[in-house]
Parts: sequence; structure tokens; C-alpha cells
Amino acid sequence: MPMIQTTYSPVDGSVYVERPLATPAEIEEILSLAVIAQHAWRQTTLDERADFCTRLLDAMVSKADDLGRELSWQMGRPIRYTPYEITGGFQERGKYMIGLANEALKDIVPPQKDGFTRFIRREPVGVVLILAPWNYPYLTTVNAVIPALMAGDTVIIKHSDQTPLVAESFTAAAQSAGLPDGVIQHLHINHDTVADVIQDPRINFISFTGSVAGGHAVVKAASSRFVRVATELGGKDPAYVLADADIDYAIANVVDGAMFNSGQSCCSIERVYVHTDVYDKFIEGAVALTNQYILGNPLDAATTLGPLVRARAADFVRGQIAQATARGARALIDPSKFSADRPGTAYVAPQILTEVDHSMSVMVDETFGPVMGVMRVYDDAEALRLMNDSKYGLTASLWTADADHAARLGEQIDTGTVFMNRCDYLDPALAWVGVKDTGLGCSLSVLGYDNFTRPKSYHLRTVIPK
Repeated sequence: MPMIQTTYSPVDGSVYVERPLATPAEIEEILSLAVIAQHAWRQTTLDERADFCTRLLDAMVSKADDLGRELSWQMGRPIRYTPYEITGGFQERGKYMIGLANEALKDIVPPQKDGFTRFIRREPVGVVLILAPWNYPYLTTVNAVIPALMAGDTVIIKHSDQTPLVAESFTAAAQSAGLPDGVIQHLHINHDTVADVIQDPRINFISFTGSVAGGHAVVKAASSRFVRVATELGGKDPAYVLADADIDYAIANVVDGAMFNSGQSCCSIERVYVHTDVYDKFIEGAVALTNQYILGNPLDAATTLGPLVRARAADFVRGQIAQATARGARALIDPSKFSADRPGTAYVAPQILTEVDHSMSVMVDETFGPVMGVMRVYDDAEALRLMNDSKYGLTASLWTADADHAARLGEQIDTGTVFMNRCDYLDPALAWVGVKDTGLGCSLSVLGYDNFTRPKSYHLRTVIPK
């Protein structure tokens, strides 16, 4: 009997999906087919690949409502938001990367040299293994799937055991779009088997999005081979609200950046530093706005804040709050106003903490929940010191009316992206990259194609007969 992978829904704790884990024979078949398919796929033209990829996107967008409902059941995001992951960012990123392929994959031609034809061609790496997370499962997967396919690679998707239906939706859409067999496949496998697949020489690149511990495990598994790995491992992203900020705008967007998806985003705002001149007004407005959230069943259209992905994730968040308050932090949101908040379940009320400092876990360790710690600061130097006091470095946001000032501050922040008057967003034209424990590698933008190709130099000399 095959081993069974079980997905428990955070909505009500019920079993939502059960899937048999792939057997060694099934894994062998998928790897072999991926190699065979890649030899043919790489011979297709860019226009042909673009047509296939566009049909793939369209097939998934056409089912956005159904896929969104499945996603709400699998990871708990309110149904009012889940379809937009597919019709919004998923479609935007996919189409942008398709349109960018001609520029990103063109030959690099050095200055002319008499008697020689010289150029560097970007060739596909081969078979790409995509290890995708549950929190934004369509967005994180499309970041790799489309550039991989456009580069001439084939892909194997292994999704979190919390969102297995997302991997299946990609292969179903590939079939609907008419992609050749083996160009997109998926595997349901456990962590030990993931390590075995990573070590298989037929895998030519690994794209992993997930936890720091998971990233270390992937890198360790790949260490026996000279194979490239890209890791995106999350963050503890700061916001700095300056004295000249449009304070009402900053309140609305910073709170949304902290609470959307119940804070379960690698680039959500988890710590906020507010200049003393606007601190009191910021706190007053943030508390008022946070109290307007409706925590409840994500399948209810009125719900704006769903459960966390698992009860143990909610327990971790409650533990961070309890530790902070025990050490002197003030919790400004009364959980009793959120009737769905119940210990032992995945439902946890949003929270704003003040009187916090960096001795508290909630200000230094990734929370991945609807909690925002806020500190008063007196100048840029203090804000910069605190923003950089982190083992992570994914994004940082600056809330100010002065773009030149923001750019100067950005040069001093250890992070992959600096936002001004925006947060919790990926622009596909820009590189998505982090520093420190956020991981290594880059996705999206023209630079994102580098993961899925290898350079090959052509040095052709013309011999003139005497």
C-alpha cells in the first residue's frame, strides 16, 4: 500500500485532500519523461513557447473561482481574495515574463573582431525542480514555471503538502493548453524523497521557496552535486514611517501590509518604526483600522481575516504575543472583540504591540501571523539601526513625501527591495531577491532568466585559403 499524504483544512480541521505519495517507479517515470520532453521542447521557437505559455495562463485564469475556493479550503485565505491571486498577480507576472523572453534570452555579442564570429548563447539548463510553498502557491510557482518554460526547460513541481491541488492544477492546465507530455509534471513526495530527487543527476536546477530550515535542507541535499539552487526563505520586513508621511495613507497601507493573508507573506510588514512626531496619530489610526477586520470562516464573503494555515502556527503567534507582553509590551487589540479567536484552533485575532524592543521574539523572529510590533523612533539613524538589526533582508518600506531622501536611506538598508509608499508587492519588472537568511538567488525581471539558462560561448574563426 502506498503512503498517503493528508491535507487538513484550517477552516475546520477536517481532512480536505488525501493523495498517495509517488512510488520509486512513478518518480523514475516522471524524471525520464522530463528529460525526453526537454530535448524536444528546447527545439521549439520562442513564439511557439509563448503561445503555449499564454494558453496555460488563460486555462488557469478561466478557472480562477474554482481554484480560489480550493485554495481557501487548503490554506485559509478568505474567498473574497483567493481568486485574485490567479487573475491578478499570477497573470501579471506570467504575461510579463513571457513578453520579456526575447530580450532576456537574446545572444550576447561582444564588439566585432575581424576574422571571428563571437557570441554567448543562453541555453536551457534542462529539468527544473520547483519546490513551492502554501502561502502564495500560484504566485511563487509561476515565478519559476514561465521563465523555465520560455527558456526551453521542463519542470517538475512539488508543492507543499498543504496545497497539493495547486500542483495538480498546473499539470491540468498544461494538458488543457496542449503542452507536450512531460513539459510540466508534478510529484507528491515527502521530505526524504525530495532529497533523493534533488540528488538525481537529471535535475539541473532547484527553485525553493520556504523556511530557513527548509532552505538549509535543500542546500544540504544538493551539496553532493554541482547543481544550482535558488532559495527564498522569508523575512522580518520593516516599515519606517517618517515625519513627513501622508499619515492616513501610511496607516491604511502599513496595516494592510501586516494583516493581509493573516500576515502569512514572506514580505509582510512585521515591525514598524514610526517617527515620534507622527507616532501617536499612527497608533490611533492603526488600532481603529485593525479593529475593523472580520475574523472568521474564509468561505464567508464577509470575512476579511481568515485562520492561519495550522493550529500550531496560531499557537506560535500567541506565544510570541505572550512573551512580549510578559516583558512589558502593550497589546492594543482586545482579542475578545474577535469571537472566532479560539485557543487550540488556527483562528487568532490580529494584534498591535507597542512598548516592544529587539529583545522580544516578535521583533526579531519571523511571525507569519497578523501581528505588528511598533516602536517610536526619533531620527533616521535610529530607524536605520533598528531596520538593519535582523537576520533577514527581503524588503523594507519607507513612508515619506521625499523620494530623494528615500533613495538615500535605501542605500543604507540591508535588503533586496526598498519600497517607498508601498509594501508587500512584487513588480515583475524588478528583481525579487534577498540578503542574509532570506536566501540566495533571484527571480523575476530580466535577471530572473539567469536561473534557467547556462551561458555557452561560440568562438568561430574564419580561415581564408591562401
